[in-house]
Amino acid sequence: MAVKVKSINLASLSISVVTFILTYAILIVIDTALGYIMPAFIALILAFVTYAVSHFMIRKFVIYRIKPIYQMMLERNMSMGELESRFAGTDVISDVSDELASWAEKKSAEIYRLKEMETYRKEFLGNVSHELKTPLFTLQGYILTLLDGGLNDPGINVRYLEKANKNVERLIAIVKDLEDISKLEMKIMNLNREQFDIVALCKDIVDSLSEQAKAYQVTLKVTSELPIDVFADKVRIEQVMTNLLVNSIKYGKPGGMTKVKFVDMFDKVMVEVEDNGIGISKENLPRVFERFFRADKSRSREEGGTGLGLAIVKHIIEAHKEKINVRSELGKGTVFSFTLNKYL
Repeated sequence: MAVKVKSINLASLSISVVTFILTYAILIVIDTALGYIMPAFIALILAFVTYAVSHFMIRKFVIYRIKPIYQMMLERNMSMGELESRFAGTDVISDVSDELASWAEKKSAEIYRLKEMETYRKEFLGNVSHELKTPLFTLQGYILTLLDGGLNDPGINVRYLEKANKNVERLIAIVKDLEDISKLEMKIMNLNREQFDIVALCKDIVDSLSEQAKAYQVTLKVTSELPIDVFADKVRIEQVMTNLLVNSIKYGKPGGMTKVKFVDMFDKVMVEVEDNGIGISKENLPRVFERFFRADKSRSREEGGTGLGLAIVKHIIEAHKEKINVRSELGKGTVFSFTLNKYL
């Protein structure tokens, strides 16, 4: 772009010099033809006046021609006077070239962003319909079986009702998670920040998940005994930690361990959830926070996950103006880490 602008400026200068020289030469030729030798300084003055008038007219013409372009770029009507004042004392061609290139670049980026959003919207709608379809069809199957006579069969009626209820609960969980994400993305979910001990909160969550962890033969451990006060939304951070720990349990290995660690970072504390589970492949790692993304689709659905947990985690942490990171190695485990402000 710099080379292009430089060439345009050089061309403008060349045209100006050539115009001046030609005007001066024409005046000399006319004088010679008439047999009258005009003093050099008068010829120069006339040449300069001619050049100035021609330059003014060309500038007017250029501004007139670019007026529609500027009205399109600025998306409003503009008068000739406004354009003339805009380019007062500047090289019109150079300025227009720069601004047009900048405008084209912004429009190109906007078009690319809109295409990405459209692709994301289509994928999202497809994922939502798929996630809702599975429990709905399963629920419909149980209900139809009961209506066809299964309701009077004591061998299956209670069992089928329990399975139907399980699918209803999954539908409710999906809708609730979607509602949470929508509120977080639209920034209409207010955070109720307060002082609380993050270590104590993590210990309470670990205790509440102990039976689930035991069923998967996974050990949960909080490494710190010292209290660490943070200033954040306690309910939402509890949701974050629960999601991360439940994930580590579901994707853990029998006999595996999940550790919750805390790293002092002056005015912040870094919370790490580290496991030695199945890990995440390199190609899937950048997508773990996407809505409905599952690295292991079959295993996740068997566990009844909505596929929205990590997306919610990311939005909650970002709502706190913090960042969450993940590092993982397939077959060796995963570490999720995020920061929170200390209560000072």
